[in-house]
Amino acid sequence: MSGEKNLDTLLKSMKPKHNLGEYVFCKTENLDQINLSQIIMTFKEEESITIIAKKEVADQLNLDYSFIASWITLTVHSSLEAVGLTAAFSNALSENGISCNVAAAYYHDHIFVDIKDTTKAMEVLNEFSK
Repeated sequence: MSGEKNLDTLLKSMKPKHNLGEYVFCKTENLDQINLSQIIMTFKEEESITIIAKKEVADQLNLDYSFIASWITLTVHSSLEAVGLTAAFSNALSENGISCNVAAAYYHDHIFVDIKDTTKAMEVLNEFSK
């Protein structure tokens, strides 16, 4: 099943969902001591492995972090080949002074915003469906 590519359709039907909890970005050199079922995302970079996890999981694992975020999922099944979706929502968030970190997965785009910006970010993202 392929995802949606039409930008207008994507923007009108993205239906952002706030995933409850506090999420953090951490780094590690080794995943051996980490239960991957507790991790939201990993990404291997040249310098280290980045982990996104719930704050309480990072605290249990004694991992350092400096940014506490909310996780918003765009529930529309977007194609990995779609053009303009990330630019559209990141520009709208930027115009409202909201920084976002984006992770594209197979079915959905996931946006991490500073926890203090959650309500405003949801308002901005929901404006696209009006």
